Amino acid sequence: MSTPQTLVQAALNRLSARLGSGLADAAAGLAVLAQDAPERFRQEWDLFREEVELEAQRLERGEAAAPADAPPSDPMPADPQHQIDQLRAQVARVARRLEERP
Repeated sequence: MSTPQTLVQAALNRLSARLGSGLADAAAGLAVLAQDAPERFRQEWDLFREEVELEAQRLERGEAAAPADAPPSDPMPADPQHQIDQLRAQVARVARRLEERP
């Protein structure tokens, strides 16, 4: 039979091995996410630009209803050009924030 000191040492060794394995798995997962991040970002950016273009087209056609998945916003101004200007300003703000990120 093992001594209490040996059992404690064995338990500590097994815990550190399991924690080390968990940390290694987490690090591998983060590496995969970091590798996929640029492609995911590009896809999201392309989708956002497409949504903006579709919204601008909808505004040009004079449709009053916003898409169902659009976030709630201020009441829509009557002037379509004003709406387009607001969208352009919003896109510019997002682009600036993206450029400022490290």
